[in-house]
Amino acid sequence: MKKHIPNAITCLNLFCGCLALYFAFNFRLEYAAYLIGIAAIFDFLDGMLARVLQAYSEIGKQLDSLADMVSFGAVPGAIMFAMLSQAEASVLGIPADILPFAGFLLTIFSALRLAKFNIDTRQAESFIGVPTPACSMFIGSLPLILATSGNLYDNIILNPYFLLAVTAIFSYLLVAELPLFALKFKNLTWKDNATRFIFLGISVILLALVKFAAIPLIIVLYILLSIVKRTSIS
Repeated sequence: MKKHIPNAITCLNLFCGCLALYFAFNFRLEYAAYLIGIAAIFDFLDGMLARVLQAYSEIGKQLDSLADMVSFGAVPGAIMFAMLSQAEASVLGIPADILPFAGFLLTIFSALRLAKFNIDTRQAESFIGVPTPACSMFIGSLPLILATSGNLYDNIILNPYFLLAVTAIFSYLLVAELPLFALKFKNLTWKDNATRFIFLGISVILLALVKFAAIPLIIVLYILLSIVKRTSIS
């Protein structure tokens, strides 16, 4: 029975993704964003339980990628589609009713990233390119910031050029040859985990200070710390 426990958790991740899609296409983006966060928790738990229970399986690996494709591939594309629709603007001659479909570039590049991850033996202990959950949390944080900031960031976040820039940047980062550290602790020593401790400490402080607005900052911090770590090793 124990070998099925991680797969059951993965299915909960998938279920959250399905619900998030429903809310995204009904323009209830805050609910979709919350469900991304819950799906990310299940995504973390299924891997942790697989390691603890020694319940690795090929079907589990494939199921995890398929669930991630929905929760962290289709959902951010749907959220970006909805946000570009709300912007109601044309860009570079692209009509306002066509422009929102650009958001699904995130879905396409998420699929490429997940396919690449499954066959890339270099990513057993770290990542090459931004993981799909990190991209999804960045995208999902945008409607949460809009809902809780009292119109403070509306002119920025709902600017179609900003949304297209975010789409293009993260589409690239998903498949970029950019080494990023993973939050996997083999021990709790400072020497082996300094970057992880610094990242977690600053993340907690940012969340306490600026709440949802901290999420994009945390994702950017994750990328910058990874670059610094890579540079120091080199």
